[in-house]
Amino acid sequence: RVFGKAGRADTATDPAPLEMFETTIQFKPRSEWRIGMTPDKLVEELDAAVKVPGLSNIWVPPIRNRIDMLATGIKSPVGIKVSGADLAEIDRIAHEIEAAVKDVPGVTSVFAERLTGGRYIEFEIDRDAIARYGLTVGDVQDVLSVALGGMPLTTTVEGLQRYTVNLRYDRDFRSDLDSLKHDIVIPTPTGAQIPLGELATIKVVDAPMEIKTEGAVPNDWVYVDIRDIDVGTYVQNAMHAVNAAIADGRIQLPPGYNLFWSGQYEYMLRAKERLLMVVPLTLLIITLIIYLNTRSLLKTAIVLLAVPFSLVGAFWTLYLLHYNLSVAVWVGIIALAGLDAETGVIMLLYLDLAYDEWKQKGLMRNLADLRDAIYHGAVKRLRPKIMTASVIIAGLAPILWSHGTGADVMKRIAAPMVGGVITSTISVLVVYPAIYYLWRSRAYNNSNTRRNSVSVL
Repeated sequence: RVFGKAGRADTATDPAPLEMFETTIQFKPRSEWRIGMTPDKLVEELDAAVKVPGLSNIWVPPIRNRIDMLATGIKSPVGIKVSGADLAEIDRIAHEIEAAVKDVPGVTSVFAERLTGGRYIEFEIDRDAIARYGLTVGDVQDVLSVALGGMPLTTTVEGLQRYTVNLRYDRDFRSDLDSLKHDIVIPTPTGAQIPLGELATIKVVDAPMEIKTEGAVPNDWVYVDIRDIDVGTYVQNAMHAVNAAIADGRIQLPPGYNLFWSGQYEYMLRAKERLLMVVPLTLLIITLIIYLNTRSLLKTAIVLLAVPFSLVGAFWTLYLLHYNLSVAVWVGIIALAGLDAETGVIMLLYLDLAYDEWKQKGLMRNLADLRDAIYHGAVKRLRPKIMTASVIIAGLAPILWSHGTGADVMKRIAAPMVGGVITSTISVLVVYPAIYYLWRSRAYNNSNTRRNSVSVL
């Protein structure tokens, strides 16, 4: 099903200009899609099929579109806001920015709103003329509003639906300027019918279709739709292109006119500021908890070695799935860090138990005994670790193939955890025993050195 809307609704929550056309497409069930079809491929085919001269396509899910419009007003992933005093100057700058960023890699469409592209019928009422006929400005304006815009008379109720019944002049009386001048008449108090052309000057003028303001300053918006690139990388490249265009004169930015990068880029900056606090704080809390459990800085460092090993698998998984870094990905990485610390502590506990057991029994005599003790402790942890990793992967893997509501967010949370658990399991089972052996073997190397020194003396 396809539903189209032109113009804007009579509400403050829909800041859409008159030249905006919204087309809502409801897809068929996925079982009826062609084999191999994905939402991204579907958007590519739609973008290739819907090519209208003078219009730019921006493909946005309806719910996200509404949220973006209410939050920043920009429905595309990236938006550039140009603010200043003069509308014509703002419109010129926006057009120059559109030309500068359209060739940046990753762009699918760029559209700068046309501030001065509206065509309006302007009536200049001749006050001397209406005074001669005993009319007021309000009398003329009332006739104009009914003739062109219509006057609501009543509302008809059809079941659950309600329709307003309007009254206005027939199209023949308002189809062109000559009809407006001669066919629309104004009644006077004396009963005479005076043509509108004798009481007002009628002409067509260019004017803005919409005037946006932020901070009491008019501005214009440039919508940028991107694909196959993350927002942060594109904005950096686009900023470089805009700055280069300003430097070589392709963009003339007079004093008092400013550029603001908006859209999802604003969300990214806010998320980045929070992550700069959340991620270090999370690692600090994990480190503190591990230290309180082990009472050893060296053991804490050994346990935390699982985190970089798990990040290897996490980032490889993101690369293979073509996922960019996002808030959801960082949430998955934070959860992965806690999981790695837990498994690292348990492995270290098993190795310590095996080491202490062999030492109490007097079996810890040389490096070979140390190797056997570590092997014994690591083997005990083999089955629980593999079971834990298998359960985690089996529980998260179905999310990677899901297509329901919220699946895009959940996939980016689960992907780094799945890849990180795989490499973390390998590192805990293979690398941890080796590191533990290097740590404990120092005591035996020192004791052998002391014995050799005594024998030489």
